[in-house]
Amino acid sequence: MKIKIISNKVSAILILGVLASCSVNRSKQPVDYINPMIGAVTYADETNLLQGDGKYHGFGKTFPGTATPFGLVQLSPDTRTGGDNGPGYSWSHKTIEGFSFTHMSGIGWYGDLGNFLAMPTTGELKTAKGRDEFPEEGYRSRFSNDTEIAKAGYYSVMLDDYNIKAELTAAPRSGIIRFTYPENTESRIQIDLSRRVGGTSVEQYVKVVDENTIAGWMKCSPEGGGWGNGAGKADYTVYFWCQFSKPLNKYGVWSADIPDSLSRKRQSVTSEQYQQIVANANVVFGEKEAKGKHLGFFTEFETEDQEEVIMKSGISFVNIEGAKENLEHDIAGWDFDKVAQQNRQLWANALDGISIEGGTEDEKTIFYTALYHTMIDPRNFSDVNGNYVGADKNIHQASGFTYRTIFSGWDVFRSQFPLQTIINPQMVNDEINSLIQMADLSGKKYFPRWEIVNAYSGCMLGNPAVSVIVDAYEKGIRNYDVDKAYLFSKNSVDEFGNGDDGFTPNSISHTLEYSYTDWCMARFAESLGKESIAQSYYEKSKAYKNIWNDEVKWFRAKIDSDTWLDWKGKEVHGQGCTESNPYQQGWFVPHDIPGLVELMGEDYFKQELVAFFDKAPEDFLWNDFYNHPNEPVHHVPFMFNEIGMPWLTQKWTRDICKAAYGTDVFGLCGNEDVGQMSAWYVLSAVGIHPICPGDNKYQITSPVFSKTEIRLDKKYYKGDKFTIIAHNNSSENIYIQSVRLNVKPLDRFYITHQEIVAGGTLELEMGPQPKK
Repeated sequence: MKIKIISNKVSAILILGVLASCSVNRSKQPVDYINPMIGAVTYADETNLLQGDGKYHGFGKTFPGTATPFGLVQLSPDTRTGGDNGPGYSWSHKTIEGFSFTHMSGIGWYGDLGNFLAMPTTGELKTAKGRDEFPEEGYRSRFSNDTEIAKAGYYSVMLDDYNIKAELTAAPRSGIIRFTYPENTESRIQIDLSRRVGGTSVEQYVKVVDENTIAGWMKCSPEGGGWGNGAGKADYTVYFWCQFSKPLNKYGVWSADIPDSLSRKRQSVTSEQYQQIVANANVVFGEKEAKGKHLGFFTEFETEDQEEVIMKSGISFVNIEGAKENLEHDIAGWDFDKVAQQNRQLWANALDGISIEGGTEDEKTIFYTALYHTMIDPRNFSDVNGNYVGADKNIHQASGFTYRTIFSGWDVFRSQFPLQTIINPQMVNDEINSLIQMADLSGKKYFPRWEIVNAYSGCMLGNPAVSVIVDAYEKGIRNYDVDKAYLFSKNSVDEFGNGDDGFTPNSISHTLEYSYTDWCMARFAESLGKESIAQSYYEKSKAYKNIWNDEVKWFRAKIDSDTWLDWKGKEVHGQGCTESNPYQQGWFVPHDIPGLVELMGEDYFKQELVAFFDKAPEDFLWNDFYNHPNEPVHHVPFMFNEIGMPWLTQKWTRDICKAAYGTDVFGLCGNEDVGQMSAWYVLSAVGIHPICPGDNKYQITSPVFSKTEIRLDKKYYKGDKFTIIAHNNSSENIYIQSVRLNVKPLDRFYITHQEIVAGGTLELEMGPQPKK
């Protein structure tokens, strides 16, 4: 009887536990699946080498801190200044330098931003950051990944050397940090005003405004490194209006005397010589106003055990008044939890554009985190009052649109912007207005290919802005000056193109990418009724044929009209290819697949396309074949649809979604690249993805989820929602047996943008074997 009673109690507990678990699962919202730690690791250390078995080219490089959808502020921890550590943070680093208010997501090229670095400390004031292996030499602190918490609207960590807990959350143009201190007579918040991810700001200014407020700015020019270690031409000033919950009773400034002869770029800033100068900086207590080459500010106070001290700051790229107005608008009081909840709600609203059913809990985490990562950039660059600094360095007022920055063109024209045309057409419209403003105000009258804070960085290649604009125009996103969009697009392809010879010397990549954007230009001209101009660019778009070499049976770079570049085999990197080899780059003829098939011969085309995937490693890490970590091949899995082998598109996209994405810091097999890597997953996982932005076609593939519902923006589209249903979908039933659109059979493996935004239902019948 006693055993029976215990058994019954255990059963009751188990039943209650199951019911509670079901209740938790039912109440879990999409925003709860966001895990900002996914991808938050670089490759600049031993841990990453082990993960890739020595074969790697960087992992996600995302930041784990907080931001709002397309917000100006990204408040996040920083573990290292310098090196190829673009996000400022890597999970495998062991110390934290502080918490800065601006970051970039998933980029290489040494990074930029990472401005206004705040760090809580206790004990002796130290003005240098110290070394990773000897953090006690400076103000940095050891930490454990076990104490990190990262979710939508919130990040926290324990700083072990000071026994201080740091909690972060962000508003659109402001951030707030809550520090919880131990008992100490010398507690402190110190702010390194010189700090910049890829170098240093070259001049700073700070002023004590009142007993709770400081204000100032940091100038960041190419002389101080930054984007591309200065080669990216990023030139900006960050303004702040910062307040503290504890009065400024004991405060001061440190100033390091940096010699004019000493370089301010990343390799110098992180050198022992430079850091020794900073460690010996002059410290002045009670200094109310200062300007210099390497400044820091600190406020000291006593704390009781577990005492909370809060700092908050508005950020602006326009002026101090804008930073003040941004803070007053975003964070009126000192309620950290309220701001965190508001942040979470902003993300909940942003994710509401797509809902999914089916899939595993891990797949939902990957999906909603990917969707989150696609809504970091292009970020808001204007203040709450609409003011922004234009490409002419003057202040302008945005009228009818939000001015944006961080256009990673070469990456994001492929998946990121096609996704946003469906779920965030207003953002796409904003970005096109911003690009037009940049081309106009800069005086260049053509578009940047990789833009950061108004700088034409020149990073990568092609004319990706033309692709983005034409794709949007063809989809009906047109709330901008179309005449200027057309003119600047034409100027772009004329300024950067294949020239009279019909190829770009020594480059396969340039020749093929210019061929594609010439096609985009032709499409644009044709839609505007400019038939003769359209025809001329359609002819230019065939330039890819000029570098096909029958001798090697592949695309081969030309030195001049009569001379081919030396050939080492299509799997050897370089040979006129950017971040790829000829095998990978050679598939980039998205605008003319029938012409490509004819050029290569159908049997050879199919043979090589099949081999391209069969030879790729199962984990899809950096390799010489289908190399998912990098963009040039992202359209290739969908090409099987165009040659009558759709079951291979279905097989490979499901395999890539399963193997190349995960739920931990190594969950991105390559750099996130400002939303591109994640956007590929979002589109592929719901079962649609373009090959050729600008042709309005999304290729249909095997969805990860059994049901997807996309809610449409009524300001742009007449439909209410578009639904994709995969009947009998599972990890085994990956092959499409039949397709119906709005109940009627569909005899093709693509769907148009117009069919999607009209609203309706795409139904796929799934099975375990290919339907050939």
